[in-house]
Amino acid sequence: MTAQRISPLASFTGDASPYGGGDPYADYRTADFPFTQYANLADRQLGAGVIAANDEFFAMRENLLLANDAEFDPEHFGHKGKVMDGWETRRRRGVSAERPWPTADDHDWALVRLGAPGVVRGIVIDTAHFRGNYPQAVSVEATSVAGSPTPEELLGDDVKWTTLVPRTAVGGHAANGFAVDVEQRFTHLRVNQHPDGGIARLRVYGEVVADPKWLAALGTFDVVALENGGRVEDASDRFYSPATNTIQPGRSRKMDDGWETRRRRDTGNDWIRYQLVAQSEIRAIEIDTAYLKGNSAGWASLSVRDGGEDGEWVEALPRTRLQPDTNHRFVLDTPAVGTHVRVDIFPDGGISRLRLFGSLTEAGGVALTARHQELGG
Repeated sequence: MTAQRISPLASFTGDASPYGGGDPYADYRTADFPFTQYANLADRQLGAGVIAANDEFFAMRENLLLANDAEFDPEHFGHKGKVMDGWETRRRRGVSAERPWPTADDHDWALVRLGAPGVVRGIVIDTAHFRGNYPQAVSVEATSVAGSPTPEELLGDDVKWTTLVPRTAVGGHAANGFAVDVEQRFTHLRVNQHPDGGIARLRVYGEVVADPKWLAALGTFDVVALENGGRVEDASDRFYSPATNTIQPGRSRKMDDGWETRRRRDTGNDWIRYQLVAQSEIRAIEIDTAYLKGNSAGWASLSVRDGGEDGEWVEALPRTRLQPDTNHRFVLDTPAVGTHVRVDIFPDGGISRLRLFGSLTEAGGVALTARHQELGG
């Protein structure tokens, strides 16, 4: 058997079958969600964290944001019961023998700080391996609070929460996906499970919207970095790893922490197209091939475009030889101005990181400030 893959935004409800041995993902229910091309704003690598939960009796809240797929060991039990790779609360009870059931309002919650503030486009609440102990329903709310608020401050009466996912029934051992259509910039989420149970992983897909005052104070910064609001628009190949890895924070730590394509058997080449934070002046470039030793790109070039799809691509870095497992640095004789960048690698292989150092143009700063204000920042 293979995991049951359904069309985008399929709804899963009900229990999964008890684990019967073999591959625990064989009967896992999932779908190809249309919003997963966006970055995961709840990525620990970006700085996300689960800062509080009202209950984590069986399994810790921090598991929600682990990067790997949830694991299952049928023999792993502890003093509190079955050890699960996720966030799991105890069973709720009513107030008396006559009313032993939880009320309709009873629920558990976890507060999540997004790694970078942004607009949420989709959420996946994954109940992998929670087959009969998942929540009956979930809901997700969001808020925008400046600085580093405490859990108590976030739960205060003066904080306004916006519903991103209304209370919705979910299924066990499934990737439950929800498209979000709220044009606001958020910093924190409140994930609710009704009335109790377990969630394995949380993924929050969206677009980073950086604070223009912060970027202005920095002066020179990485204008394509995910944490600053850059994003990958498209790539020729994502066979081994996602192109978004190339604009993640920090250096790559292992081979699959970069971008690697399948082996080409033609005379073409692979590429990634990026959207910058806003119109920017690029003065220096880093192309890193860390941990790509026998599969690094042979050569790379970089072109810049200003404006929409009809704009002309202008070469800023000509086709240049790359070395394996090496960080390459280039200072441009003339700054390149644009809103989009395209990196071509020849003929295939991969790069681990791209850094474009520069600053916003006056027009870029005005545009970013206007968007930030429109989104409630």
